[in-house]
Amino acid sequence: AGSFQDASVIQCAYNLNFPLHAVPASSAQCPAWSAFSVSSPAVVLETAEDRPEAVVVRLYEAHGSTVVAWLQTSLPVKEAMLCDLLERPAARGRLPLEQQGLRLSFTPFRVLSVLLVLRQ
Repeated sequence: AGSFQDASVIQCAYNLNFPLHAVPASSAQCPAWSAFSVSSPAVVLETAEDRPEAVVVRLYEAHGSTVVAWLQTSLPVKEAMLCDLLERPAARGRLPLEQQGLRLSFTPFRVLSVLLVLRQ
């Protein structure tokens, strides 16, 4: 019922096409952990690629809206910057590290690539 945004069609499609796989583990309790979270359901974190001493994260706006979203991570980020699709840092692309994470602004269907340089 409602729009595709209200019905969570994008999330359901990801769940169908990329199902979780159960992996046997010990019976010891492990705390819940997530490397990344995004504050808006309109923004999809598509991929995170490992690089030496860094991670490149690609996100896109999927609802056709203009939105500000916060990207949060539990990784030890030293600095963050926007980069192009070839993963080259953008001029004036440095992003401030804030308590809420990284503030990212999206226009409809915009793709953003963020280079996260990690502390050693």
